[in-house]
Amino acid sequence: MAISGIGQNYYQNNVETKRNTKNVNGTEKFALEKTGSTQELSEAEEMELFKKEFYEDLSKVTNHRTVSNAAVNISEAAFKAMKEDPQYREKVLSLIQRDWGDSYAPRNCSVLITVGATLNEYRADSWPVGYDSEFDVRSQNSFYKRTSEKKDRQKELLEEYLEKRAQAKRQQQELLDEKVAKAEQVLSCKLDAPAPCRLDAPDFSFVC
Repeated sequence: MAISGIGQNYYQNNVETKRNTKNVNGTEKFALEKTGSTQELSEAEEMELFKKEFYEDLSKVTNHRTVSNAAVNISEAAFKAMKEDPQYREKVLSLIQRDWGDSYAPRNCSVLITVGATLNEYRADSWPVGYDSEFDVRSQNSFYKRTSEKKDRQKELLEEYLEKRAQAKRQQQELLDEKVAKAEQVLSCKLDAPAPCRLDAPDFSFVC
């Protein structure tokens, strides 16, 4: 199973992060730990850390064996809503677990989850493997994506096949262009060549 998605930028961040909480006037704040020193996070850094933690949560969600490929598209409004409302965050994770954990038998499917700022914007779409080109298109910039190694290999083989076919077409076109050029050259030589001489009787003079 191959894991990808733009959320990896948060998950694979080289900066060591640690979530500390401090009660200040009843509110919760985050802290970022860098090389042993602790400093309070800006709003953008808080969101980056939240996305990293949510990516980790998604990586722990298991999918049914009939779910060959899975991805999650999450809007910035959705991240903001989940960060401000932990209950909404847990509900979204629960729905994702439900839709990835469901059986799509007798077919294997690719499942794309779309998360918005409200539950009304949540949706799950699925396509049978082999007929899931729309999944590939719509999951190109997904926050989280996992694909089967078989699908990855199939994609590589398809790309190799298309490249070889394109190369063969280029070679055929080059040969055709070469033949056309030679034919044009022969025709041009014939048109430019002087007319053949003939013997004109009865004085046996040559006429060209």
